[in-house]
Amino acid sequence: MFSGCREPIRPRLLAGLFLCCLLAAGPVLAAPGSGRILRVAADPNNLPFSNDRLEGLENRLAALIAEGLGARVEYMWWPQRRGFFRETLGSGRADVVMGVPAGFERVLTTRPYYRSTYVFVQPAAARPVHSFDDPVLRTATIGVQLAGDDGINTPPAHALAARGIVENVRGYTLFGDYGEADPPSAIIRAVATHAIDLAVAWGPMAGYFAARQDVPLAIVPVEPCDCPSLQFVFAIAVGVAYGQPELRDEIDEILARQSGAVTRILDEFGVPRVAAAPRGKEVSRAEVH
Repeated sequence: MFSGCREPIRPRLLAGLFLCCLLAAGPVLAAPGSGRILRVAADPNNLPFSNDRLEGLENRLAALIAEGLGARVEYMWWPQRRGFFRETLGSGRADVVMGVPAGFERVLTTRPYYRSTYVFVQPAAARPVHSFDDPVLRTATIGVQLAGDDGINTPPAHALAARGIVENVRGYTLFGDYGEADPPSAIIRAVATHAIDLAVAWGPMAGYFAARQDVPLAIVPVEPCDCPSLQFVFAIAVGVAYGQPELRDEIDEILARQSGAVTRILDEFGVPRVAAAPRGKEVSRAEVH
């Protein structure tokens, strides 16, 4: 199932892994006295990021941006599977997607509003694992996230395979059973129920669901490993449709002006953040909230 150090896929929220699904009309959130509309493409079942009950952190950030624009939010609901960007921003039916990698080539991107990392998730009483070179990983049952219907490996799966750690690894699809709420949470529940000893998961998802289990769980940022093609830290920005640089610049200004409000939302959702490294290099030193 796993391979070694080759170019990995990006986290759950990233593009290129998505399967076309049925489009549904979404709610419109009105800004009084304004005729402007901010059309947001989002997944209706993808907490902690978004859902059609507007409970996700990206729903909250979209509302904050719309308020700054004097606009109302109109959602285009589309599951984040293969074809997501083509059918939303690419088709001209949406203006923005919240939570894309900074510099993502399919859209214009704002400056990052947070940086996060993959994390180890363990029972709080366990000895913390920080590194893929920890000897415990050779005997523990480890959960990793897989993306797409064909189970494409995420960076942690590659890092473990490069060390010959394969037989004790269990894959959990990021998509899961879409008929159930919050399908990506299965890997965190598996740690809480002792189905696996620990997991390596994308930080924002792990922080949110770990705090909602019946037993205390700890999250620890992964330390850099010696596989240079692997990236564990990602800067996250707003994606804006090509041809709308003015909107991108407006959103940039709002995010800067409302940085305190953005921080409070990220704290509320338990998003682990990583400081920007000097000279554009990312580091894996996270402030876990």
